[in-house]
Amino acid sequence: MSRILLITSSPRIESYSTKIARSLADKLASQRPNTTVAVRDLTHEPLPHIDDSFAVARNLPAETLTSAQKTALAVSDRLLKELFAADSIIIAAGMINFGIPSNLKAYIDHIVRPGVTFKYTEKGPEGLIKGKKVYLVLSRGGLYTEGPMQQFNFQDPYLRASLAESIWALFIEAIMQIARLERAPAIQSRAGTLPLPP
Repeated sequence: MSRILLITSSPRIESYSTKIARSLADKLASQRPNTTVAVRDLTHEPLPHIDDSFAVARNLPAETLTSAQKTALAVSDRLLKELFAADSIIIAAGMINFGIPSNLKAYIDHIVRPGVTFKYTEKGPEGLIKGKKVYLVLSRGGLYTEGPMQQFNFQDPYLRASLAESIWALFIEAIMQIARLERAPAIQSRAGTLPLPP
């Protein structure tokens, strides 16, 4: 059985990134028999931001954790169990103030755990989550991949740095970027005919 984890984060009801991501999940599921799709909606089920208890507990060996420290890691443990169980991960994010939504940042803070999702080496962090495909579905209200606005793009560069180059020993399979102001007429048709990697 194949498992897809769909993570949505846009605060907008009519979100382009969410629409495209759901279409992608449906298309992937239709091509793989017995596929299940788990949805982690970070807008309607927001996560708490990490605090001092979490920051201390995440660096301690599991066998030394007190009951209070285990409680501080409970949300993170649940998210990691969900993450490790997935074969494919789809992350949908709109650009908010040149970056990602704060709820997605909170999610990343919970899943980036030393000794669990990455380890430190002489060459830098090494990802411990292997053998999974990750799809980023990104939307933003203008062109940020080139030209004068490129310097303000902290959306996919951050996701690449914090995920692909840090905790996941994999490459990002596909990035679907929609510049809403430039290509809005094409969005609806694209949602219905998403090209998928082989």
